[in-house]
Amino acid sequence: MSTTTKEHNCANCPVKAKYDANPKSFIGRFWRWHINFCPGWKAYFTSLPEEQKSEFRQKYNFIKY
Repeated sequence: MSTTTKEHNCANCPVKAKYDANPKSFIGRFWRWHINFCPGWKAYFTSLPEEQKSEFRQKYNFIKY
């Protein structure tokens, strides 16, 4: 079974929303640290189209996957 973005709630994550609102907040910094090893984020991120991955890499300074 293939993984799709519809199976993940990462796009609607309330903690990600806190990062988007204030990246320097404790919760925002926690979310950014957390995505480095979160299996849900990895599955979500790797299922995105390349264009969206590029946007996320830039927005979140994320280069892991």
